[in-house]
Amino acid sequence: MIAQRFVTARHAATSPIDYPGAMPRTLEEAYAVQDLAIAAYGDNVAGWKVGRIGDADLGNHDTNRLAGPIFGQNVVLKPTTSPAMPVFAGGFAAAEAEFLLRIGSDVDPAKTHYTMEDAAALIDVVHVGIEIASSPFPGINQHGPAVTISDFGNNNGLIVGPEITHWRDSGFERWPVSVRIDGIEVGCATTETMLDGAVGAVRFLLELLARRKIAVKPGLWVSTGAVSGVHEVRPGQQVEARFGDMFAVTCKIEAAKTAQ
Repeated sequence: MIAQRFVTARHAATSPIDYPGAMPRTLEEAYAVQDLAIAAYGDNVAGWKVGRIGDADLGNHDTNRLAGPIFGQNVVLKPTTSPAMPVFAGGFAAAEAEFLLRIGSDVDPAKTHYTMEDAAALIDVVHVGIEIASSPFPGINQHGPAVTISDFGNNNGLIVGPEITHWRDSGFERWPVSVRIDGIEVGCATTETMLDGAVGAVRFLLELLARRKIAVKPGLWVSTGAVSGVHEVRPGQQVEARFGDMFAVTCKIEAAKTAQ
């Protein structure tokens, strides 16, 4: 079973692995695998990562975004030092600078369509942070979005950095966001280049989870997409994400260890 093989490999920090079975052909098949893996993983879902489906991979898909769970044990909240973030050595590993939006209100489970205004009204805080993307399967991003979805959307961690106070009036979507690896800048952009922005990522996720019959509770984090790109990393490297002139979030990349 694809789901169980990925869960076992992640818990055992086994990498690299081959794709464990026939690759899913549709997003629906992929999310069905993801649902099974979430049930088998044994941790609470503290948030969701949202990623863009590139134009070359859209094919017959009816959406340009994908999602994957972020487990509670992989979330680092407002660290005072540079935390060590595990990746699957020999698999795929990347760091991404992202805006993190938190759901602050109860969500109607029967509601299936959201406007941008609806989505924004449910957000209580916005933070800056780093998403760690990693999979024991090295080709996770080379076979289309369905394969990426099937292994938790390629997520393996989240650093929740400082809060953007008065975020609704901050203009944060226009801030330049950059990533440096070992002191060298590898990407810089703004959220304005990302489809309909960070709030649009929340809107997409709310509709997706409603279709999947997954409850959305207050306190859920949404990591809204890689602003400056997906930057591959390896154990031992230092990562710094900068958000305008106000915020920076850092971490050190380490090899994943067997879960205790």
